[in-house]
Amino acid sequence: MSCLFARHNATDVTRFKRVCSSANISKLTWKFLGQKNSNSAAMSLKGTLVWLCSLAVWSSSAAQDESIPHNCSSQAGNLPAALKEAIDCGENLPWSSQQTAALLLSVRNLTDSLHKHQLRECQGAEPEKCPPAEVPDNGGLVCVTVANKRYCKPLCNDGYDFAFIRRSRLYDVCSERNITGHPEYRWDSQYVGGNKLAECNKASFQVSGAKTAYFTKDQDCLTTKSSSRLQDAVVEGFKAELEKEGVQGEARYACLVCGGQ
Repeated sequence: MSCLFARHNATDVTRFKRVCSSANISKLTWKFLGQKNSNSAAMSLKGTLVWLCSLAVWSSSAAQDESIPHNCSSQAGNLPAALKEAIDCGENLPWSSQQTAALLLSVRNLTDSLHKHQLRECQGAEPEKCPPAEVPDNGGLVCVTVANKRYCKPLCNDGYDFAFIRRSRLYDVCSERNITGHPEYRWDSQYVGGNKLAECNKASFQVSGAKTAYFTKDQDCLTTKSSSRLQDAVVEGFKAELEKEGVQGEARYACLVCGGQ
């Protein structure tokens, strides 16, 4: 099971690829399950091992180099089908509590890597001197750049609401300001200093923000981002709101990023 717990560094990428070969995956499957389990159980676990190992290779290589190698991209291409197979098994997975805990630990560690990876979508946007906005947990940020100003709109998932009233505050702006005696780029946040724009706290009712400042039920930030149609709707909706607010100019560097759950 070394491929599931190896740390992310240059040496491990080679080890990931060696351990995650087809032959080693088969050996790991039967070693993990034991000989008394059915072929269907073995196939289910094998699919999950392929998924986890592939994701380990992909996330490790991505952390080292912005351009993912071809062989790593090929490994990542197997992830959706293998993951779907494991999900379809539901609670019928033939694993002990220890085996389940080991896999959950691996998934948690890899989820952290994936979360950091999706946050990179907003990196490199202009103005480059704007500090990156902090993405609220249990929500997300949709951002665009217009006329050398960065506009970001916080959104909360269903079941969460903003810590401060912001019904008339659809977005926050990062622009050049002269507050400390010399020009610098800052956010006009409700929070003093820094780059925190909003907090999404557990709530029974959503009353602190505008109607469009919340992801709809069953379509939280990650669900929205996983669909190009839903993501485009959020981005285009934000652009329309900016135009209505009198923000004129071409909207560039659009992105949607999600906070932790």
